[in-house]
Amino acid sequence: MMAAACARTLSKVGRLVLDTPTCRVTNTAALMPRISMRCQGRAYGTGGAGFRSRLSLAAPVRGSGRVLGCAFLLGGGFGLYQTVKLTLQRHLAEEKSNAPELGTDLKLTLYQYKTCPFCSKVRAFLDYHGLPYEVVEVNPVMRQEVKWSTYRKVPILMVNETVQLNDSSVIVSVLKTYLVSKEKTISEILACYPEMKAKNDSGKDVIEFGNKYWVMVRDTDADHLYPGKDTRKEEIKWRKWADEWLVHLISPNVYRTPTEALASFDYIVREGKFDTFEGFFAKYFGAAAMWIISKRLKKKHHLQDDVRQDLYKAVNDWVAAIGKNKKLMGGDQPNLADLAVFGVLRVMEGLQAFDDMMENTKVKNWYRHVQKATQGVS
Repeated sequence: MMAAACARTLSKVGRLVLDTPTCRVTNTAALMPRISMRCQGRAYGTGGAGFRSRLSLAAPVRGSGRVLGCAFLLGGGFGLYQTVKLTLQRHLAEEKSNAPELGTDLKLTLYQYKTCPFCSKVRAFLDYHGLPYEVVEVNPVMRQEVKWSTYRKVPILMVNETVQLNDSSVIVSVLKTYLVSKEKTISEILACYPEMKAKNDSGKDVIEFGNKYWVMVRDTDADHLYPGKDTRKEEIKWRKWADEWLVHLISPNVYRTPTEALASFDYIVREGKFDTFEGFFAKYFGAAAMWIISKRLKKKHHLQDDVRQDLYKAVNDWVAAIGKNKKLMGGDQPNLADLAVFGVLRVMEGLQAFDDMMENTKVKNWYRHVQKATQGVS
């Protein structure tokens, strides 16, 4: 602000000189102390210390005072220009340094089971977009960590400790809408995904959510987000496919045999939140129960006797839908369908079903690309 005061003084001096019929050395000398007092410490352009010294040592000036007045005005104007320029640059730099990175203004807490494919979908989205979040691992037996919620399933995402997002696809769609548009609050966006009561195939009451595969953005944002003619339609189609088909292939495959079921529950207990007794019970009794249940799931979803073949066909269909000319469904970067399919398949890592899938299908290159894009965070 010292420079701004200096520029204002120079302008005033110029106007005074322009009003003077002649400019004598005595007049200039009388004005110099005032300039020096206002411009100490910092000077820009022609208003520096060297400029003041040259004025003091100059030979007597004769002629119209308007010439020197113009010089003062020019110097003052240039100093003011430099001051405004640097002030704006400093202000913009401060705004940039103080502004949060994309999405970091949100405090996110994810309530999850680590081995749950729906929770893995949400983590894949958060990891890819670099959104920091805290994880609360829920005990799958007692579920005390979510006893405060009337919605008892996971994942649950709390935003800024006040807004609760339920259902993995709703969570992803709400956050993506927020990141793209930034026009509405999370609460306002959530209103676009109404909660509805429905009945499942067994006639049991369940909660569903309207529009959950849609990203609610303006047409101009949609054109940028979905540049191809059918890219939005394809993204919705395959996100829904991941929820309604692919996810149902996981349990029959990871619990396919008693050995695989035991290995799966060993992984679940190791990664989950169990006390010693619960862990022992889950590992052995849970493995036996899920091996039996997997047979019923195979029948329910009309799977082949060798459920691996259904898994292989599903991931090969996915790779075929991407096509030979693209690395990912989203092109060079994963879209929401890529992240959803990746999140579902990732929960099998370390198990025999995952190794068999990577060995016997064409999914490996795509999977590694998405894994790299999410920085390998699991």
